[in-house]
Amino acid sequence: MSLGDEHGGLGGRGGGTGQTRTRLPDTGSPDAYGTPRRTPRASRSLITVVGVVVLLIAAIAFANRGSGGGGDDGTDAAAPRTNPTAPTGVPPVTGKNGPLPAGFAHDEQGAQSAAANYAVVLVSAEILKPDRRAEIVRQVFAPDQAGPMREKFDKAYNQAFLDKVGLDADGNAAAGTTYVSRTAPVGTKVVEASPDAATVEVWCTGVFGTAGMESTNPVTNDWFTMTLNLTWAAGDWKVRGFSQKEGPAPVNADRTISDADEIAKAVAEFGGFTYAR
Repeated sequence: MSLGDEHGGLGGRGGGTGQTRTRLPDTGSPDAYGTPRRTPRASRSLITVVGVVVLLIAAIAFANRGSGGGGDDGTDAAAPRTNPTAPTGVPPVTGKNGPLPAGFAHDEQGAQSAAANYAVVLVSAEILKPDRRAEIVRQVFAPDQAGPMREKFDKAYNQAFLDKVGLDADGNAAAGTTYVSRTAPVGTKVVEASPDAATVEVWCTGVFGTAGMESTNPVTNDWFTMTLNLTWAAGDWKVRGFSQKEGPAPVNADRTISDADEIAKAVAEFGGFTYAR
């Protein structure tokens, strides 16, 4: 969603793998469900089954080596063990600043995490509500930038803009409609970084618009890239400025379009994520 379209005008404007195969007895016929030409010998089938079971038992025993501490040489118990589904990298955040994640790591990965989360909130339905906007700006932007950015947001999201998207002065949708503005980061890229500053691009997709029978601003999807200039301030990554541009956008898939009621129901039932990346 472009800030110049939906959210004002604040910026400029994703080898083969090993598989186990089970080979069925050859029926001698192209039709696997047809009558076989000959009946496989029972003894051969039994030998095959027994062989598979033995291999499975051996594989399980091998996989469990070291888990019970019963090795003969005593080396298995001391061997490091890994969890293939465990997260990698540094812990994402150490706390929260109101409803937003806070305490990002003081490194490039922490900068990317901060940028991804800030992209989500800066193009959200919440920022169109004056009371929430003041809180978001205070939490996201560097202290010396919070005041000027608040003025820019207030100017961009004036009553004329709110009327265009079907919202009242408090940023609420009219009765019988649901305003949707939800962003999902697809990936991040560090453009440049130093110990206390970073420029990070966040590739995003999202859904934006007003769901309702009388809506003139139907919910659509968008692809865009946000560039956030971050600084390390007050013990966390904060935004000094940002811009936005369209794309990269893939070819739209051939999907049945959902009606307004289905979109509104999905927004109500599917909560947004507390933390991105």
